[in-house]
Amino acid sequence: MVLPSMADLTSGSRQAGPDIVVLGCGNPNRSDDGVGPRVIALLRDPPCPEGVRLFDVGTDGMTAMYRARGATHLVVVDARIPGGNPGAVYEVPGEVLATPPAKGAGLHEFRWDHALYAGRRIYGDAYPATVVVLLIEAATLDLGLALSSPVEAAAHSVAQRVRGLIDGWLAA
Repeated sequence: MVLPSMADLTSGSRQAGPDIVVLGCGNPNRSDDGVGPRVIALLRDPPCPEGVRLFDVGTDGMTAMYRARGATHLVVVDARIPGGNPGAVYEVPGEVLATPPAKGAGLHEFRWDHALYAGRRIYGDAYPATVVVLLIEAATLDLGLALSSPVEAAAHSVAQRVRGLIDGWLAA
């Protein structure tokens, strides 16, 4: 994998084709909260095409911000709090969910939604112009290592949706 140089990031120049980053967010020790990392695992087999970078960023918003830097397209996959429809998938443009961090918030409170907001302001054109967020509604966020059945099924569906997005962006 070749990462862009700092000169490329600051000048706004990019590689010829799309540079796509997919971030799987969540804590796999909290049952369905681990769905983001699960989708990343599904996308690794079979491997994604060249020009696609996959990252399990856990719950670290700063890592999410750094990993997205330099990409042209970004997909974020995470769990959504339970609301009565486990496994439901919500696709939302990133700009709708980008949120400024609270003043005085520490790194433990800096999440991917803050990363979308801060990354755009810090890196400007070196931050993805196209951001898609896929949220999968959890059945439970209790301590545990397994995904619930509806969320596991949704993870497979979301992996297919991400592959479709990737194919479309690479073909454009």
